[in-house]
Amino acid sequence: MTAYDLSRYLNVRSAYGSSFAPDGTLAFLMNTTGVAQAWSLTEPHGWPEQLTFYDDSVSFVDYSPERQELVFGMDEGGNERAQLYRLDADGHVHELTDMPDAKHRWGGWSPDGEQFAFASNRRDEAVFDIYVQDRDVTGDAAELVWEGDGWLSVGGFSPDGKHLLVSEAHSSFDQDIYVLDIDSGELTHLTPHEGNVRYTSASWGPEGEAVYLVTDAESDTLDLARLSLDGDLDIVRSDDQWNIDGVALDKDSGRLAYSRNVDGYNQLTVGELTGPTDIETFPTPDLPGGLAGGVSWGPDAERFAVSVTGRTVNTNVFVVEAETGESEQWTAASTAGIPRETFIEPEVVRFDSFDGRDIPALFSLPAAAADGARDNGDTPVIVDIHGGPESQRRPSFSGLTQYFLSRGYAVFEPNVRGSTGYGKAYTHLDDVEKRMDSVKDLRAGVDWLHDHPAVDPDRIVAMGGSYGGFMVLAALTEYPELWAAGVDVVGIANFVTFLENTGDWRRELREAEYGSLDEDREFLESISPINNVDRIAAPLFVLHGANDPRVPVGEAEQIAAQAAEQGVPVEKLVFDDEGHGISKRANRIEAYTAVVEFLDEHV
Repeated sequence: MTAYDLSRYLNVRSAYGSSFAPDGTLAFLMNTTGVAQAWSLTEPHGWPEQLTFYDDSVSFVDYSPERQELVFGMDEGGNERAQLYRLDADGHVHELTDMPDAKHRWGGWSPDGEQFAFASNRRDEAVFDIYVQDRDVTGDAAELVWEGDGWLSVGGFSPDGKHLLVSEAHSSFDQDIYVLDIDSGELTHLTPHEGNVRYTSASWGPEGEAVYLVTDAESDTLDLARLSLDGDLDIVRSDDQWNIDGVALDKDSGRLAYSRNVDGYNQLTVGELTGPTDIETFPTPDLPGGLAGGVSWGPDAERFAVSVTGRTVNTNVFVVEAETGESEQWTAASTAGIPRETFIEPEVVRFDSFDGRDIPALFSLPAAAADGARDNGDTPVIVDIHGGPESQRRPSFSGLTQYFLSRGYAVFEPNVRGSTGYGKAYTHLDDVEKRMDSVKDLRAGVDWLHDHPAVDPDRIVAMGGSYGGFMVLAALTEYPELWAAGVDVVGIANFVTFLENTGDWRRELREAEYGSLDEDREFLESISPINNVDRIAAPLFVLHGANDPRVPVGEAEQIAAQAAEQGVPVEKLVFDDEGHGISKRANRIEAYTAVVEFLDEHV
């Protein structure tokens, strides 16, 4: 048995999402209180000051470029209808938007700090418009500068403050980039194209003469590229095998950081533009964990803050000296007294699927099995399936994963076809009519586990959230003989009711991945687990948030009810103050304590 209970593992803290003030003060998010709130530090390892005091999570912080004030975002109960707030240096909070029925997506400060931009669906829930607002104006007085007809977001003001960078997402793998002249309202399209092309992580370059971004316009993987305001694209850095995930560029200095995704781990490169496509590279930052992201450049770009994590390293904010790569941990999010050396690092493995394709996965063995003490095959396994599906399981810290490992479970985390991180072609292998091929990958992964000497083939659990919840339910209906239990967290049970009831602003994007209600309804019905519920044989735990705007709680209610009618042992737990996932620490402890008790009983 473990020396530490579940609540200790779920009390491991995280600090992330940092932003530098003009005087070098660092703001960041930390979940010490049980939900993410804004905190600040003036020096490394100093005593942090809590800046916000709410029951709901703060989603981001962004300091003004000119004043000791910041903007933060927060929704209510996980409903994702974020509102914007300004926090002054004296601690006074101003509600900037105050339109609780609308979503507000932060678009950044103007260079002089007098205005900010955002995208919102306040006019029409299904589409996003672009707004500019004075920093000292509150309520609904923002100026509508562009009326959109799709999923728009703002990538920031140009260096002269006269233009906005605008991105439009047609799907997760198809975007366009525009430049909006704020005064004239003229919108210039920079990326006309055919088919699916990603243009993401866009930032203004020095002098506002071009945009730097990552794109797969000219390759199967994402390249770092320069996009001129005439629409000319030049590749700056590329990799034939791995994605360049994103770029963070300081538009005043031309200093930048970009990350290369290698089997889920990332390699951070820092440098400075010496020409339109030339980069003087600085020494590689000295950072632990294997994952670093969310770069925030400090004043004069001499240093930057970055969130650092790893499977054995809980998330904290480090500050890196740009020219030397030397780093220092600023925040002290704790491990709740659990020794770091007890955390277990996964192994990257690959298994052959039904069509001979290699499928990557992370595989972690509990300490006793890793030491060879369980080669007689008595180790239970949790097959933990990521959501998305346009996502990737990466080796970030997870207290729940470490708890399962401490209890003697192995954890297997496949990146089935359709996952990101392995090229454009791999990502499209599960589109629409090929949806169930990704479920076949799960079957192949379990076959691989059956061949492992430590694994008990009769004690394998399917667990996943969101789209991963669908994968759990599909695995239980397609291959009922493989599973000892299933844990479905905010998962899709019926693609038709999901698409009918998901937020209006999301439907078009989701139909691009799954298929449309008009053209693919019959197919969507055929692959929906709810229509094959009579095949479920394993006990099922269903976990959901009542305020979920992405996968409405009706998905949980229908699968739990119909599985129970079939005689399947079912437990259902719904939280009234949660949305798409269980985020509040008290709720997570209650939820996963129930999950653990369920697995103790059935596995």
